[in-house]
Amino acid sequence: METTSRVAAQGSTEDTPSTPEGVPAARRAVDGYLRAPFAWYGLDEAFSGPRWLMQVATAADGTVQHGSTGHGDEPSIRPDAADRSAADRERFAVVVSVPANPTRRSGDGTGVLEATSVSSAAWLAGSGLLSFTWPAQMDHVLRGEWLDQQTEAAWELADDLAGPDWTTLSLPVDGVATPFHYRESGFGWVLAGSAGPAGGGVHLGAYGRGLSAYGLGFAVVRDITSYA
Repeated sequence: METTSRVAAQGSTEDTPSTPEGVPAARRAVDGYLRAPFAWYGLDEAFSGPRWLMQVATAADGTVQHGSTGHGDEPSIRPDAADRSAADRERFAVVVSVPANPTRRSGDGTGVLEATSVSSAAWLAGSGLLSFTWPAQMDHVLRGEWLDQQTEAAWELADDLAGPDWTTLSLPVDGVATPFHYRESGFGWVLAGSAGPAGGGVHLGAYGRGLSAYGLGFAVVRDITSYA
């Protein structure tokens, strides 16, 4: 079973560092995506709803490690019961792109990081879904403990893609039927797979709520600025 370093998979998340003041926020956000040496993926043209940028994660040397594109309603966190009904009506899907790397040098050049894998994409998707979900009416301390527990569970699930918590789902990637690992929870759904050689070897993760994963398709983003 392939594993991946949790710290290496996460990287440091940012919008666009060192951008001069006065540059529009959309430009600041898209600049990080434009620095990536790999292809970005999103939902294919069958999805006609809103598209928006999220964030990229970078290594210590500034190399873009992964990032996400959003589709549908921009999700909100559920801080209290009053917001819960609105959050439950949200319909969104987020696609995570992770370049396939058999081995990677650390940002400071002193070592080698573990390879990225489909498990990397599954972990990022699972933790991404958690970042927009927590039980209503939970105080700050308990919320942190709950998030730690659920994040650890998401990590363990991502490291066991052959386990009973996952099923197999076939979805199109650039028009080609592709197998994905898929699971559902009370928070939403998560899936993970690979774009394959035609997509530059990018691993794909996705998570969402309100939109059925069964009707989705993925495609390389030809112009990432269209999401800005």
